[in-house]
Amino acid sequence: MSDDILVDVEDLHFNYDGRPVLQGINIKIPRGKVVAIMGGSGCGKTTLLRCIGGQLKPSGGRVRVGQHFLSEMSQKELYGIRRHLGMLFQFGALFTDMSVFDNVAFPIREHTDLPEAMIRDLVLMKLAAVGLRGAHGLMPGELSGGMARRVALARAVALDPLLVMYDEPFTGLDPISLGVIGQLIRKLNDALGATSIMVTHDIQESLLIVDYIYFISAGRIVAEGTPDELRGSSDPFVHQFLNAEANGPVPFNYPAPPLRDDFLRAV
Repeated sequence: MSDDILVDVEDLHFNYDGRPVLQGINIKIPRGKVVAIMGGSGCGKTTLLRCIGGQLKPSGGRVRVGQHFLSEMSQKELYGIRRHLGMLFQFGALFTDMSVFDNVAFPIREHTDLPEAMIRDLVLMKLAAVGLRGAHGLMPGELSGGMARRVALARAVALDPLLVMYDEPFTGLDPISLGVIGQLIRKLNDALGATSIMVTHDIQESLLIVDYIYFISAGRIVAEGTPDELRGSSDPFVHQFLNAEANGPVPFNYPAPPLRDDFLRAV
């Protein structure tokens, strides 16, 4: 196995109640890179992210992160490795009854025995990195959407993880906040020497910050490449997705009988 590849997903399958969601996914993510996973709603993106993070056990295949095969680890073993994994959940998922400071401190307190004085310094440093050191005493309900997402980002990188996973980090953000979060993801990844996997629908922002993109459709990888390669791609799926076209390999209309069968039936 190559030391340059931090995440190696091999022939991954996952079923929900017998229904196939992932059908033979193979991806390799090099260390230090920001990689996006894209595709239509319900195609399996978030399920793939949860399999990589060890939240879900695959039905077949395996997932390696570093030297660890997460898909084969026990819950106790997974707990031990999670201090090296960061996660930014969709909409941030801050603890609403904890202050901004305590939200960011949570993974440090959970996974280390550091003294509170050191935890304080670490938390303030992470908040300073996302421009919110002065907001450490606020509650989540006092934050704007963009501020909450930045706090969640500070929490995701609180332990300087090897791998950071982002589930729709741009959803619901205004254009300014979206651009700020995108640049923070790139800058923090490079500053920490981390590797990032980002599930997203946001084409334009992603093309500016990622190194590589995988497209999923119906539980399979249907296209992949660098931003420049995909911009110049003649692949029908890529063209439809990048240009937000209704007509293409992904149908707009749900299967239905011909219109005449519904509207011109004999009375």
